[in-house]
Amino acid sequence: MVAPVSPVLFLPHGGGPLPLLGDRGHERLVRFLETIATDLGEPSAILVISAHWEAEVPTLTGGERPALIYDYAGFPEESYSIEYPVPGAPALAAEVHGLLRDAGIDAAVDVARGFDHGVFVPLKLMYPQAAIPCVQLSLVRGLDPALHIRVGQALAGLRQRNVLVIGSGFSFHNLRAFFNGRPGAPDQENDAFQDWLVETCTATGLSEAEREQRLTDWEHAPHARYCHPRAEHLLPLHVCHGLAGGPARVVFDDAVLGKRSVGLLW
Repeated sequence: MVAPVSPVLFLPHGGGPLPLLGDRGHERLVRFLETIATDLGEPSAILVISAHWEAEVPTLTGGERPALIYDYAGFPEESYSIEYPVPGAPALAAEVHGLLRDAGIDAAVDVARGFDHGVFVPLKLMYPQAAIPCVQLSLVRGLDPALHIRVGQALAGLRQRNVLVIGSGFSFHNLRAFFNGRPGAPDQENDAFQDWLVETCTATGLSEAEREQRLTDWEHAPHARYCHPRAEHLLPLHVCHGLAGGPARVVFDDAVLGKRSVGLLW
């Protein structure tokens, strides 16, 4: 009997700690995060690729009890006392490190590094009991899309290990656009890129080579650099695609802070 493969999820994690503070611009995202876990089974561990950690090589948290990193500024005082005492998973970190090295990708483990808000904000809503061991994986400085797809491909075996993989980013991440202009106003440039991204990741008529090429060349998509002046919030998706392969399905397509953003599940 063939064991079912574990899901792979790309999600928008919102603006800093705002999803945990009752911000009205995050209401739909919060509802999504609070309910999506019912579609994901019962993972034995979680691997999160967060947009908020870049290192020279793919690097994993290896501590038993990683602290939280409040890597944001200018938010209410309670933002800096949020708790999410989820355990680490050093054995999983070592396994992922080995998979990367076996694929010819230099990698590292950092036993002192904590979990940033790209990890604890969505997980606190998805799994409030903080009982599922978690490991965070960094992006790689230089933000090469092809490399991040390779990183995902190297980790494909995790889908047979009941490990939930989450790419925690944002399919729209232009901070100036979030806070300038009229909230909720039509944004054709945003829509054009989201439509392209959905088609790229979900269309069954695309070959996997075509899908990978489109993601590698994402800067040529409609209004790509308007939606992503810098690529760090998009590249967790590239790791997810590389790991999962095949078409995804859309599980979230709604406004966050007045801008359209999507979530994808493989």
